[in-house]
Order: sequence, then C-alpha cells, then structure tokens
Amino acid sequence: MKTFSKKSKVESRKIFLSLSALALMSMSALAQTSEDTITILMKQLEDIEVSVKRVQQTTLSTAVMKNEDLNRDNTGQNLPYLLSTTPGLQVTSDDGLGVGYTYFRVRGTDHSRINMTVNEVQLNDQESQTVFWVNMSDMASSVSQIDVQRGVGTSTSGSAFGAGLNMQTNFLDTTSHITIGFNGGMYNTFREMVSAHASIANRWMINARFSKVNSDGFLYRAKSDLYSFYGDVGWYGNKTHVILRAFGGAEKTGMAWEGVDYNTAYGIDGADRRYNPAGEYTMPAADGSDSTVYYKNQTDNYAQQHGQLTINHRFTPQWSLTATLHYTHGGGYYEQYKKKKYSYWGLSDSGKTYGLYMKHLNNHYAGFIVSGKYLSEPLDLQIGVAGNNYYGQHWGILDYLAKPSAQLLPVHYEYYRNDANKIDVNTYAKANWRIIHKAQEKLAVYGDLQYRYVRYSRNGINDENMEDLPLTVDYHFFNPKAGLTYQNGGHTLSASFAIANRDPSRNNYKENARWDAATQTWTHLPKAETLYDYELGYQYAHARYNIGVNLYFMDYDNQLVLTGEYNDVGAYKTMNVKDSYRMGAELTAAVKITDWFRWEGNMVVSRNKLQNYKQYIDLYDNQNDWNWIGQDSICGTVTIAFSPTVTAMSLFTFDYAGFVGTIQTNVVSRQYLDNTMDEHAMLRAFTTTNVNLQYNLPMQKWFSDRRGVPNVKLLCQLNNLFNAKYASNGGAEASRFADGSRCTWYYAQAGINVHAGFVVQW
Repeated sequence: MKTFSKKSKVESRKIFLSLSALALMSMSALAQTSEDTITILMKQLEDIEVSVKRVQQTTLSTAVMKNEDLNRDNTGQNLPYLLSTTPGLQVTSDDGLGVGYTYFRVRGTDHSRINMTVNEVQLNDQESQTVFWVNMSDMASSVSQIDVQRGVGTSTSGSAFGAGLNMQTNFLDTTSHITIGFNGGMYNTFREMVSAHASIANRWMINARFSKVNSDGFLYRAKSDLYSFYGDVGWYGNKTHVILRAFGGAEKTGMAWEGVDYNTAYGIDGADRRYNPAGEYTMPAADGSDSTVYYKNQTDNYAQQHGQLTINHRFTPQWSLTATLHYTHGGGYYEQYKKKKYSYWGLSDSGKTYGLYMKHLNNHYAGFIVSGKYLSEPLDLQIGVAGNNYYGQHWGILDYLAKPSAQLLPVHYEYYRNDANKIDVNTYAKANWRIIHKAQEKLAVYGDLQYRYVRYSRNGINDENMEDLPLTVDYHFFNPKAGLTYQNGGHTLSASFAIANRDPSRNNYKENARWDAATQTWTHLPKAETLYDYELGYQYAHARYNIGVNLYFMDYDNQLVLTGEYNDVGAYKTMNVKDSYRMGAELTAAVKITDWFRWEGNMVVSRNKLQNYKQYIDLYDNQNDWNWIGQDSICGTVTIAFSPTVTAMSLFTFDYAGFVGTIQTNVVSRQYLDNTMDEHAMLRAFTTTNVNLQYNLPMQKWFSDRRGVPNVKLLCQLNNLFNAKYASNGGAEASRFADGSRCTWYYAQAGINVHAGFVVQW
C-alpha cells in the first residue's frame, strides 16, 4: 500500500490549491441557471426532502444537528467531538487532540454498538462493528444533517444497539457557491478545505469537497497526515431524482494506543503528559550504557473509498420508492517494532525478542437498500429491505527479528492469514399513525418490525495465538419497536419500548472462542446480546424556554461488557454477562435570555450495573517479579466499566452584530476502568471548557459594488480553556499486586490548545 511522504504532502496541497483555482474559474459558468429552472428545482428539492425523511416516532431521545451547528467548532477534530452537546455522549482520542483515532460512547455504550450510517448506508466496519473516523477527516463539512439517537432507534440498514448516528449529505441549495477554509493551531495542527456547490441548467446539481488535516498530536510521535474528499452529482426531474456519490479518505498516523501510567497521564510530580511509549526500545551506547530510542515508522496506514448510487421515484403525491446501491473498499496496515514472545509469530523458539512486523487488511463491502414510503396526513408507512455482503482479508508479515529464530524464515515471512465473509440481510415495516391531528392536540402511535439475518464465517489462522479459525455462525433476529406520542400546545409526552439484538464482533470471537481440534467443536463461543429498551419522556416548549426529562431503562441479556483489558492493537476485550442494566434520567433545558444571548444545557444521572457478576483476579507479589501468589474474585452486583454516574453540558451563545461566541462546558464524573469497582483502576472526574469566537466581516458595507464580494468569517477556537489535566480513556490488567496496586494505563488528553482561521465563501 502507498504510504504518505513529504512528497505526498506537497502533492496534496497542490491538489487543494488547484481545486480552489478551478472552482473560482468555473463557478460563473456553472451558475447559469434561469429563474424558471430555479423555481422548478426548488419544488423538486422540497419533494426529495420529504422522500428521504425517516418514518419514526417523535421522542426526546433524538437530537438533530444541522451543518452550521456541526461546523461551528470545526478546526480539524474528528466528527464525534462536534457532537459533544449531545446528552450522555463522551469522546476520547488516542493522540489526545482528537485528530487521530477517535472514539465515543453514548449512555456508556461503546462505539462498536452504535449504528452509524451515511444516507442510510451502514458505515460501521462489518467485523469490528465500529468507525474509527481517522480516515474520514473533516466529514462534518460534507454532512447536511445528523440524527443522533440515544437508545434503540428506528429500523434502517444494520441494527442499533444502544445508539444510532445517521448522516445525510443532501445539500438542497439552489444557489451556487464555493467555500475555502483554513485554520492552524497548536501542535502544528492545520486544516485546509475547499468545497463547491453548483446548481446548473437542466436540473443538475454538483457538490465537491477536498480536505487536508495535519497534526503532530498532543502525544509525542502521534502525528496525523490525513486527507478526505466528497463529491456528488444529482439530477432532479419532476418525479425522479438520481444521485451518484463518492467519498473517502486516507490516513497515516503515529501509534498512540499503548497508554501511560497514572502519574504520567495526570502530570503528577512533573511527569511529562506527552510521553508516548510506542516504538520505544534500548540501544547500547559506546560507554556501555543503554540509550532509549524510538522506531521511526511505528505507524498505522489506512485508506477507504465509498460509492453510492441512489434513485428516488415519486409515483403519486403519497407513494415513493428509493433504491440505493453501495460499495466500499478499504485497505491498509500498521507497522511496529515491539518485543514479543517468539510464539506470537508462530515460532517454536523460547523467550522474547524485538520484531518488526506488519498486520495488513483488505476488505470489500457491497449491497443494496430498497424502501417504499406512503406519506399522508393521518399515516406514514415505510417498508424496506437491505442486503449486504462483506469480504475481508487479514495477514501478517514479519520482516526482522533482533535475535534471529533458529527456524529458517523466508524474506517477508507471512506468519498468519485469515479471511472472513459476512452476509447481512434485513427487512422491516414501520408506521406512524396520527390518531388525533388537530392544530393544538396530536396523538400518534408508532410501530416498527424488523427481521435480520446474519451469517458470519472465518477461515485461516488467528493472528495472536496461531489457532485455526473454521468458524461459521448464523443468527436470526427479530427487533420490534412500539411507541406513543401525545402533544398538546407546547407539551410533548412520549413512551416507547424496543427490542434489539446484536451479533458478536470479530474480536469477541477471536478472544473468547477456542477450537478443539480433537472434537472438532468450538468452546466459549460468545453469545449474541439482547437489549430491552424502555423510554419515557416529557418536554415543555415555550417561545422563550424549554425543559425536558427523558427516563430510560435498558435491560440486557448476555451483554458483552468490557473487561478493561486490551488486545495487541489497543482494542478492548469483552465477556458475556447474563444480567445487566443501564437506567437514568436525561434532563435538558434551554432559555432565550435576550434576542442575542441564550443558554442551553443537559445533565444525565445514571446507574449502570452488572448483576450476579463474577470475575477472578490473579494476585502477584510486585510489578518487578510478577510471582503468582494466589487468586481472588469479585462477586455480586458491580458498576459497569466506563459508565460515569453523571455527565453534564452547559452552552452559552452570544450572537450580536456579526459576532458569535460560545462557551461550552462538559462535566464527566469518575468511572472505572474495569468491572471490579477498584479505586486503583479508575478515571478521575474531569471538566473541560471550550470557547469559540467568530466574526463575520461586514464585506457588503465595505464595497459599494456588492457583486462578487465574498462572505468572510474569522474564527478562533480555545479548547480546554482552564488547562485541565485529564484522561478520558484507559485500561487495566485483570490482576492485582500484594500492596493493592494495579497494572493500569491511561490516555492523556491535551491541555489548553488554541486554533484560529478563516472561511471565505463566494
């Protein structure tokens, strides 16, 4: 695979400048659209907005964010950071700055259980069941709207298991324009973006964007070299709309997933919080001493491209049909120099040595989505079917051993290879029936039935224990949902119940299942999870203020919970627990203090428990000798790892005479790194405050001839204003030392960092 060098950085910036110049020269030609065509096109766009709208229940657990809200704080951080106003949402990143690998949780539910889609097409990797965002830098610039669903959401491609994130890229605008954005900041963080939107004759519409993001990262050697693109071409006829989309990106990032100890993460006794142990090893010096050095190419490299073709046809004012074909290709590898046992590479030698090895992957994902909708005043009905096929290859290459093996190894020794295939088919029917539909009073009943079939198969050699993988499993899931919404004046009351099922991920199988060659059977196969989600919400909306409360109870059967342990690439290990639950209250409020000053906020108070839980803990004498001295156990009801009891958000917004300022504060209470409720394995509570300042220059006042005068916006973003020293993620070994201490690690996040730039639009 091609990696990114200094030459490629120069080339990508040339692409950015060339696109900017091309957009400027061609915009006048693209914008030759008559008034009649614009009027007709506006009507077609209104129709397509209705046709792509989801049939779903109105609840308080769904938040909608528009493009302008998403990009208010967009200075190069990955998209989850731009969703931080969502109740109960926590964000973390490996590099500490939010530019590299980024993860988020909702209500304590980790990212592998959050169903993420782009234009209804599932974005989650079919094996890891997550999105890492690093290869989709600046995706927010191409998103028109995001629906964030807490709890089990409406049926769509894939299956939400605790939360859902649906992104739409339909920019329905009849005005042609181009936008250029640039910002730079601390830790050599730079973002450059150029985009163009053209509404042209014969009902065609074009969108294009190219973004480049670079950063050294908060941690040493956690550099990010990223680019991404988006483009679509659409034709909007009287009854038929055809849209072809292509988007993707590539990344090269320095590894930062190993974590650091407690003192380093929190800067205790002057410890350097930017320390990163990845790639570290010792070299003998001339004087006989050892010096610490770092492998220069301890990196992760990945690229992914997406293609979507959507056709929407409206048969009557009520009936429409939407069909989408999609294809995704991803490929890459990570390279590291690390000390391992010889057996890690399938070698029979005893002991350990440093080795240089790469783990590669190459995957293909393709499928279709077809849905028919009936929309009327009393009833909305949608029936859909989706079918997807995934094929993924994984293999490892050992290039160098510091202490050669007794075995004769070929050049570029391939020490494992496996592949996987996943078929995912689902069909659903859902309806929203407005029993009462008066001007002030409304009563609606919602129903949603989904059947989902999954077949997952794997073959080859496992990558960490060299075991065979002759695995094929089938799942049949039935996911029903029902809800009731009553509205009267400004009052809204909603109640819902949903069942969701989730199949285990690749890592769940890899780290739990064991193949018995003698009996040709599997043992310790992870079980599928089931969630029963109960929601009850109330909101009162006034012209000047609104308040709301949403109560939830999420009852799990066989939940795969995080143990706090990590595998070789920094992914969490899990285990099934028969009985567990999450329950809480989500409080929201907003007030318009004056026409130019408003406040909004939320707070989530929750209880997250595993019941009848049992975990064994190995006991050792100390961290130097690691002599085993016995075993202890944890039994009973315990708090689920990475589930804070309290999260809160406050946002002040000032908007006056072209100046916009926001002050956002997020609070997260303490949380445990595993399920032992051990004070020695815990993340401290933390509070962060970000300030965003923007000013729209009065260009129209400065120039008498306003034709061709651009809109210019200056911006400045201050993250972690009060320089909080905090860690938002970590892990713990399932062991304890005689003095009660634990082997734990943490991911330090950046202190105060400042970014500034501009956005120009013609």
